[in-house]
Amino acid sequence: MKEKKRRSKAWFSREGKDGFIYRAWMKNQGIPHDMFDGRPVIGICNTWSELTPCNAHFRDLAESVKKGVLQAGGFPVEFPVMSLGETLIKPTAMLYRNLASMDVEESIRANPLDGVVLLCGCDKTTPSLLMGACSVDIPTIVVSGGPMLKGHWRGTDIGTSDVWRFDAAFKLGEITEEEFIDAEACMARTQGNCAVMGTASTMATMIEALGMSLPDNATIPAADSRRKVLAQLSGRRIVEMVEGDLKPSDILTRQAFENAIMVNAAVGGSTNFVIHLLAIAGRIGVDLTIEDFDKLSHNIPLLANVQPSGQYYVEDLYYAGGIPAVVNELRDFLHLSTKTVNGLSIGINSEKASIYDINIIASVDKPIKPESGIAVLKGNLAPEGAVIKPSAASPHLMKHRGKAVVFQTIEDYHSRIDLPDLNVDENSVLVLKNVGPKGYPGMAEVGNMALPKKILEKGVTDMVRISDGRMSGTGFGTVILHVSPEAAAGGPLAYVKDGDYISVNVADRSIVLEVSDEELDRRRENMPLINLAIKRGYVGLYVTHVEQAHLGADFDFLKGGSGSAVPRDSH
Repeated sequence: MKEKKRRSKAWFSREGKDGFIYRAWMKNQGIPHDMFDGRPVIGICNTWSELTPCNAHFRDLAESVKKGVLQAGGFPVEFPVMSLGETLIKPTAMLYRNLASMDVEESIRANPLDGVVLLCGCDKTTPSLLMGACSVDIPTIVVSGGPMLKGHWRGTDIGTSDVWRFDAAFKLGEITEEEFIDAEACMARTQGNCAVMGTASTMATMIEALGMSLPDNATIPAADSRRKVLAQLSGRRIVEMVEGDLKPSDILTRQAFENAIMVNAAVGGSTNFVIHLLAIAGRIGVDLTIEDFDKLSHNIPLLANVQPSGQYYVEDLYYAGGIPAVVNELRDFLHLSTKTVNGLSIGINSEKASIYDINIIASVDKPIKPESGIAVLKGNLAPEGAVIKPSAASPHLMKHRGKAVVFQTIEDYHSRIDLPDLNVDENSVLVLKNVGPKGYPGMAEVGNMALPKKILEKGVTDMVRISDGRMSGTGFGTVILHVSPEAAAGGPLAYVKDGDYISVNVADRSIVLEVSDEELDRRRENMPLINLAIKRGYVGLYVTHVEQAHLGADFDFLKGGSGSAVPRDSH
């Protein structure tokens, strides 16, 4: 292999005791001397963890990547970073996204790596790994873990979105506890992340649309052997990327971010997409604002008939043609010349893609739904914006006026939501405060509040819900999220009272608290904010430095990258 200047040579090509030390301790793993001959050292950044069930197959996936790296003449080295398992971690995985990104950034920069393969799957592992890698900016390719196969329960296909339906049915006595537990084993029956277009598959779709993975990365099921093939091919490709010095900054242009926003709209992706893409843009230095999400997705129809916005599952989306087929159908909207990790443009990668089932991937002329994407609402209740996913909302609630039923914290909500004397009806607006970045802290996925039992008993399945928190990408309903500034930062949401009228008009992109400015000023003087006196450790750091949702909730001191240079050399 042609001799090139590589980062790893600063470690392994040294003479004397310094080179001796670096090589000798690596050799205790059984590595022969000729692996230190200047070939590219490829880091495999692995978020495997038994506490992250979606990523529990990543040991196996890493072996496929290693095969590809070795076949291409590289030197693979696997290393762990903090793994964020959405299903178990408390208080919320989002609290630790920025911490994991710092782990990734510093692990890459501090070690003798020429390129890196990011193994990510469960929701926050994808943005955190890409944020960290962008901050270093060495050749990088992403391999996602893939969706689990759809579940089957009593003759019906099921996925994560059905959790909310099962919960409502259990509350109403329509299914027994035994049936409820039986459904658990039937839903998550294989390795992989959620079977629906939740946040994990939304993030994988984002990666593919940005050009940071090989085609079909987003939708190949985790249990499908083709997932291992893609991992092996990615291992081969990263060696070539190092040879060509193809870095994230060469791929993640403003046009690539615009493509990702439009593709996300077409697949009905998670609202969490907004907060993560903003953070990634901030790390790579692309000027992206929350308004861009509304503007760029406004004319994009829903093409993917996948839950929670549609009917089917990500597994079905792959069989119907996957993201390449969606991209090909969007050719008139996208920037087709944007570069991807395989060296080809996104247009070339998708030009031969076909739609194999029009019930799952529709055409632009005959879409699943005419409106999709992310709508950004503004008004005196959300001066810096709030988001809603129209494709997952109820049409009759897209313009609504109702009295607020206010919950000060998530604990307040849980203690009162099902009380018989709760002053609520189907026209009310449920308002949840202090679940934003600082207030929770960490901005938990609690915005899609379960409806009061007394409302469910009326046969009502949706209400307008407003919070400064997030919701799971598997969730659905007329849910307004990410209200910014948040309540705990002194945003207007902090001063909403029971009985205040709130008007929402998604078509006009407005959200209005029908209270005068003078009255709001009086409330600011007399209503104390939640106590955020957290000083110790990471959580204290988080509350002090996290930015608001409309900026991506990254740390203020992490904007922009620091590059790959090691600041000091001890030898």
